[in-house]
Amino acid sequence: MNSIEFHYKGARFVAHEEGRGPAVLFLHGFLENRNMWSETIASLPKTFRKICLDLPGHGDSENLAYVHTMEEMAEVVWALLKKLSLRKVFLCGHSMGGYVALAFAEKYPDNLRGLILMNSNSRADSREKRGNRDRAIALVKQDPRAYIKTAIPLLFSEANRSKLKKEIAAVRKQAIGTSAQGVVAALEGMKIRMDREAILAFAPYPILFIAAKLDPVLDFNLLAQQFEHAAVQGLVLESGHMSHLEEKVPLQLAIADFLKANR
Repeated sequence: MNSIEFHYKGARFVAHEEGRGPAVLFLHGFLENRNMWSETIASLPKTFRKICLDLPGHGDSENLAYVHTMEEMAEVVWALLKKLSLRKVFLCGHSMGGYVALAFAEKYPDNLRGLILMNSNSRADSREKRGNRDRAIALVKQDPRAYIKTAIPLLFSEANRSKLKKEIAAVRKQAIGTSAQGVVAALEGMKIRMDREAILAFAPYPILFIAAKLDPVLDFNLLAQQFEHAAVQGLVLESGHMSHLEEKVPLQLAIADFLKANR
């Protein structure tokens, strides 16, 4: 595994890569970091170049501003591609990482081989969701550690909160390392992100859209509507928001099959 360090607008960013072949860039979700992908990339063929990035304010990457918009995070992705002299990549984003991937797709469509959206959403936040983010921001400012401890288990389906205690504890431990500024900046950025469902309708590349029926964060019925676009291949799982931990094998097989079919 090769460690990568680069700078964008004076801030330091960190990524790692392994393998050779068509490049697949993995973007983690809110309160996560590049290490969330370790089991997923280990399951993929060695004939792909797998790159995992820490997004602004997460993992070992620094903060850029009070608000990390999805567009600004997408520019960090672009800076990494330029650093690695990559012209075309697959992008795979979990949750917030999917929002960043869509922002990148909007600006740099010619640089994508394909798009994988995992437990994510192409639509903007509803008024209710924006209100929930405002309340979360207030809680983070009051006690970020307490907010993270409470928030992490609620990402899993109710049944898995008791079955996957070890996994939840590991996710929580990594999340607590996220700076309060990074947490707030991401929440502010997600709250104001644009609706990008049009990308699903008109993308000139294939899209794998992975959604879970018991996702406590995203309304599955709204996600299922987004499967209807021509470029989209839908995958329905039975778990919660953390498919890479709740349904590892079907998720890993689906990603591998998608990449091999479109390389």
